[in-house]
Amino acid sequence: MTAAQAQFLEVAAVAPVPDGLKIDHPEVADGAAIWRIARDSKVLDLNSSYSYLLWCRDFAATSVIARDEKGEVAGFITGYVRPDRPDTLVVWQVAVDAAHRGRGLAAALLDGLAARVAAARPVTMLETTITPDNAPSQALFTSFARRHRVGVARTVLFDAGLFPDEGHLPEELYRIGPSA
Repeated sequence: MTAAQAQFLEVAAVAPVPDGLKIDHPEVADGAAIWRIARDSKVLDLNSSYSYLLWCRDFAATSVIARDEKGEVAGFITGYVRPDRPDTLVVWQVAVDAAHRGRGLAAALLDGLAARVAAARPVTMLETTITPDNAPSQALFTSFARRHRVGVARTVLFDAGLFPDEGHLPEELYRIGPSA
């Protein structure tokens, strides 16, 4: 593990996994549940159900789910490693089922994902995009940076005018890591 990876994983306090839940990598069979959670969130851009099945097949190593005691999916994070920046983990979507919200599960999923991916490859940066009106996601990712004692750099990645759908807000890029 490089010094930058160690710094990326340095934590003041790891977000605990709520009682009765465990963090795991998704399987293809989890794609339908992930799609339903994304749909029911009413805030995520909903992709096709097919894309969630593919995500669980092709990007399982860079994504995580939380399972409850019955084995049901309680939340998820989808991510991937940027092809042109193999040291960068991109978090695509984060969602927690309504029955499991308010318990810190999203933070536990994010910490679990970062630790699993960084243990398997030389990842030193995390990226995500957040719209300016999404205060919960802003809080999730800035608290992640605080826990891991790394910086956050924010810039507009996609201006609102780039989106073909009317009324889409800009997507701000959050780069989180030791060199942010």
